Parts: sequence; structure tokens; C-alpha cells
Amino acid sequence: MSKLTSGPGWSLSSDEPAPKPEKKVNPDSPKPKIRLERRTGKYVTVIAGLHTYGLDRLNGIAKELKALCGAGGTVKNGAIEVQGDQVERVRDWFSKRES
Repeated sequence: MSKLTSGPGWSLSSDEPAPKPEKKVNPDSPKPKIRLERRTGKYVTVIAGLHTYGLDRLNGIAKELKALCGAGGTVKNGAIEVQGDQVERVRDWFSKRES
């Protein structure tokens, strides 16, 4: 249902909220490859395949993942490394971002 609004001139506005635009998934976007490595007796979760994002964006993602996992980490050679076995948390984080 439409109604007339007040103010200078006439305009029509809707009572219903505007529909949310659908988030389009780009099939060419890089997919993260998450793996667990063992280094000197300790585990490291490595997220590779995002090198096309650029260093600034990778550092931002790494910062969010480190805060989520409560662990240290770094960005090396286009891959994000998070200390510890954090594979499930990282997968959940990426799946929530995609939807």
C-alpha cells in the first residue's frame, strides 16, 4: 500500500520495507584451502588460496581469525597461519562470511 508523504511536493512511499538485495556469489572468487600442519611438535592452521586478495585484506582477515581463535598468527607468502588446531573455527568463520 502506498501513501502520500508530507513535505514540499508530492511523493509516494511504501509502508513495506525495501527487500534486501541478494548477495551474489562470484564463482571466480578464490576459495580458501584450509589445512593443518605440524611444525616442531606443534600445530599450525594454514589458510591458503587467498593470495589474490592483497596483503592489506589478508592482514585484516588474519586479525579477525586470530581474535576469534584467541591465538597468534601471521601472513606469510600469501597464506594466513594461525597457531594451533583451529580448522573447525576457521571453516565456520568462512562459511558464515559466504552466506
